[in-house]
Amino acid sequence: MKGIIFASILLIGCTCITSIAKDYTNAFDIEYRIPDVPEKMTFAGESIDLTRYDMYERVERELTTACYMHATTMLTLKRANRYMPVIIPILEREKIPTDFIYLVAIESAFNPLAKSPAKAAGMWQFMPATAREYGLEVNNDIDERYNIEKATVAACKYLRNAYEKYGNWIDAAVSYNAGLQRVARERERQGVKSSLDMHLVDETSRYVFRILATKLVFENPAKYGFKIRANQLYQPIRTRTVEVTSTIDDLSAWAQKQGITYKQLKDFNPWMLTQTLPDKSGKLYKIAIPLKEDMYYNAKRKYITYDTNWVVE
Repeated sequence: MKGIIFASILLIGCTCITSIAKDYTNAFDIEYRIPDVPEKMTFAGESIDLTRYDMYERVERELTTACYMHATTMLTLKRANRYMPVIIPILEREKIPTDFIYLVAIESAFNPLAKSPAKAAGMWQFMPATAREYGLEVNNDIDERYNIEKATVAACKYLRNAYEKYGNWIDAAVSYNAGLQRVARERERQGVKSSLDMHLVDETSRYVFRILATKLVFENPAKYGFKIRANQLYQPIRTRTVEVTSTIDDLSAWAQKQGITYKQLKDFNPWMLTQTLPDKSGKLYKIAIPLKEDMYYNAKRKYITYDTNWVVE
């Protein structure tokens, strides 16, 4: 009897080992491909030679990271379909190169509620003091870093100042991460003309190359393995604007009068931080109210694709 039991246990064990071995072997059937790096790229009209060892390897690192951080890259693309139509026209109006849209992608993944441990907030990841410096209201009740339109205008002012200081858009982009004074100080100390040749902390050193890698993926997602259908992209949702010049004591009740929920009000106006909108000075605030016909994903909807290169049939 003991012999039978032992034989049965041995058979089960061998079967398990065989199964594990088979699974282990199959794990290596998955293909991991290193993405190709072009010999050169342009950013904001400025050409960047990527054949030098460090330029090539820095782009390849960020491109490989973007390709194998599947969930983050996919979600960034999906959100971009909703928010690029809002941001790009502002960049064009303010005469800022539209390649800076990829700065938004790496800063916040187009998450309107993004907030860093260092307390940078919004899609453009402004710190509170910098936001106020560039005209945004930031206090306990209102934080316009979460107002996409206003924050984009503020970012354009910063980037224009940086361009006027450095004379090129690449250094302007690096300064968005490092700060205006730091880039100027390091340029002089290290005796180089471009911030791409500077020895900087890892985060700043990687910054422009993350932008370049994101641009490559966005220009042709399917080439890098991201195959998305049009109905999987987050759709733009039209809104109507209600102008307010006085205090709203109860935003929940106010939202109901507008035909939406308090949550929907917050979704489209995340710059309002509390349950009231104090306005003792009579300042004009523009509140976005979503149109109900755009709120649903269904068979009747005509799906909008911002860039046809993003989708496959």
